[in-house]
Amino acid sequence: MKNKIKPELLAPAGDLEKLKIAILYGADAVYIGGEAYSLRAKAKNFTKETMAEGIRFAHEHGAKVYVTANIFAHNADFDGMAEYFQEIQELGADAVLISDLGVFAVAREAAPDLEIHVSTQANNTNYQSAKMWYRLGAKRVVVARELSLQEIREMREKIPEDMEMEAFIHGAMCISYSGRCLLSNYLSGRDANKGACAHPCRWKYHLVEETRPGEYMPIEENERGTYIYNSKDLCMIDHIPDLIDAGVVSLKIEGRMKTPFYVGTVIKAYRQAIDDFFTDPALYEERIPKYFDEISKASHREYTTAFYYGKPDGNQQIYTNNSYIRPYDFIGMVQQDSDAEHIAWVEQRNKFSVGDEIEVFPAKGDAFVMQVTDIWNASEEAVTSAPHPQEKLRVKFTKPVYQYDMLRKFSEEKK
Repeated sequence: MKNKIKPELLAPAGDLEKLKIAILYGADAVYIGGEAYSLRAKAKNFTKETMAEGIRFAHEHGAKVYVTANIFAHNADFDGMAEYFQEIQELGADAVLISDLGVFAVAREAAPDLEIHVSTQANNTNYQSAKMWYRLGAKRVVVARELSLQEIREMREKIPEDMEMEAFIHGAMCISYSGRCLLSNYLSGRDANKGACAHPCRWKYHLVEETRPGEYMPIEENERGTYIYNSKDLCMIDHIPDLIDAGVVSLKIEGRMKTPFYVGTVIKAYRQAIDDFFTDPALYEERIPKYFDEISKASHREYTTAFYYGKPDGNQQIYTNNSYIRPYDFIGMVQQDSDAEHIAWVEQRNKFSVGDEIEVFPAKGDAFVMQVTDIWNASEEAVTSAPHPQEKLRVKFTKPVYQYDMLRKFSEEKK
């Protein structure tokens, strides 16, 4: 398209496998966490060795790697921090994500050649703060989730031309401002701002009056309680043109704690949508139902556009439950390309059996449905199913399959 800059599609990668999946399924860049200073302490995260391998893999495939260091630091956190940033720079990371001014200062001094992106945790809600970060040396600002598209457009107009804007377009929403939540620390002793969130926004709540302990009063007229903080998931796949018009150059998917299946499914759908829009806007509009159908095969909650088109009015919350919609089960991943007879090694992720109808979801090209006719275990014995999780199996396919292609099956619970 004329006069339009194709935005970067930025994917979460909680570990090395997810990094490879994200890139192969269409991401232009990934964001990862090291073993320190990241806001996803429960993710597997990256050691120095796996980070080096991930950066090498990404660069070989023309993609970038951004390393998160977006904690709000306490004094003790600065021990070894300068060396950590020097190491990231030496490994060849493309940028680091930071939210704390002190951490920013350390990174600038210790690794002057390392590009710095300012995390959404820094509450980037206005152009003045963005300009201040720019003067300090930031290349990119991740806008707060609480901004409308109109506010983002205004920010774009008033910040330096060479400063980039990144925005979340898909995934879970935090109940607190830009994720700066104190609920977890207060209720469970786990600090959300240091990567250990207990996700209390998904819990069920009742009111208890001080002099009536044990008497639980529902906040709404619902004897089961109500999930007053439980947000729907953000989804902007049908609004990509508006994001581009607002000046967003990096479209960010939330979910470093998600499965490889989630990452691959969501990234591939957005990759197709962006590419279709830049091929022909009419084609993009025509295929919007297809994109929704695909992303909805991954685990998700109901969808919302959150703050992008105005302040929330109550319809952005789910008040009756905190469960996910899981229409498909992730049942396996191809370990290597199939042979001449279309037989390939598969690592099982959930049970499947001979006779099951499954769908092969490849990194490239369209998915296809087939019935499982033959399975062999590692001892070359024919079996009807695998009893052990993550067991390696040989499976006969009806078409060629390739390493990192994923297998999914319609969930039994949805039949």
